[in-house]
Order: sequence, then C-alpha cells, then structure tokens
Amino acid sequence: MNRPHRHTTCPSVLTGLLPAILLFALPSVAEAHVMDGPLGGFGSGFGHPLAGPDHFLAMLAVGLWGAQMGGRSVWSLPATFPLIMCIGGVLGMLGLLPTEIVQIGIAVSVLVLGGVIAVEWKAPEWAALVLVSVFAVLHGIPHGVLVPRATDPAAFTVGFVVSTGVIHVLGIGIGYGLKPLLAGRLVRGLGGVIAACGLWFLLTAFVA
Repeated sequence: MNRPHRHTTCPSVLTGLLPAILLFALPSVAEAHVMDGPLGGFGSGFGHPLAGPDHFLAMLAVGLWGAQMGGRSVWSLPATFPLIMCIGGVLGMLGLLPTEIVQIGIAVSVLVLGGVIAVEWKAPEWAALVLVSVFAVLHGIPHGVLVPRATDPAAFTVGFVVSTGVIHVLGIGIGYGLKPLLAGRLVRGLGGVIAACGLWFLLTAFVA
C-alpha cells in the first residue's frame, strides 16, 4: 500500500520562494539606502524600511526568530530592535561610520538572522538581545542619515520606528502560523531563504 506523500510540497514551496525573494531584491538592493530629493515626514519614514529588501528581511527575521524561540523572546526581541535602532539613527546623523561598512554589516545581519532561524538556535535571551541590538544599530544608521533631509524629522523618525514594529509583528504572525506545520521545518526553511538573500546582499556589497 502506497503511503501518501504529504511533505513533498515543502521543498518546492521553499525552492519557489528563494528566486521570488531574490528577484524582489535584485533591482532595489543597490538603491535601498539612497533616496534622492527632499523627504516628507511620517509617510517617508514609514516607507523607508519597506522599500529596502535588506531592512525588510532583517526586521521580518527578528519577529520570526522571536516566535520560533517562544517565551519572552516573542516580545523582547521585537521591542528591543526599534529602541536600539534609534541609537543607530543618532550615529547616522553624526556620520561616524562609512557607508560601505554599514552596508556590509546590514547584509551580515540578514545572513545571520536567517541562519539562526534555519538552524533553530535557542539562544539565551541575553545573547539574542545582544545580537539583535548590534544589528539594530546598523539598521538605524541609514535612517539617521536621512533624518536631516526630512521636512519633519520627528515625524520621519516616528514613521520608520512604527514601520519597523509593523514588520516585526508580521514576522511574529508568520512564525506562529508556520511553526505548527511540518514540525517547524517551514519556519527553518524560510530562515534559510532569508540567509540566502543575506549572502546575496553581502556579495553585492563587496562588488559595489
């Protein structure tokens, strides 16, 4: 008697996700942190994390990782990221780090965050918070560079912080939705896709 093949769709779904996300990232990764012309207020700030695939995937991964680990990490990681990102914003306004180093660091953040999800690393809370905080600083720097160009800097800052929170919540929702399926393999597979995108971002940053 033949057994039903209930798990055969998982590899095909993940295989389809990888080129789809890469195609989304290819046209915009080089311009993810370059916004010419004057910026508005809340709307411009809200849209910036959504416009950069590296930002979006890293913030999504924070929510996914929190949902995967469970416990206090569900809220502590997403709550920490936007708060610490504001510190990075101040560093960005001061222009203390070269753009090239920041770009490489952001790419590494996507690679590492996707990787810890892929291997389902149950990190101690302090270690996870330190890792997320370091990456939050890096992601805050490009936003800080843009703040002085905004017509309403305070509203711009609030916009990108709120947008970050929305992406975190989306990641938590996806994580909770996929976690019961196939013993968590879908969440790990999505982490692998994010890590692959991070590797692509890293290669792009080095050749840019």
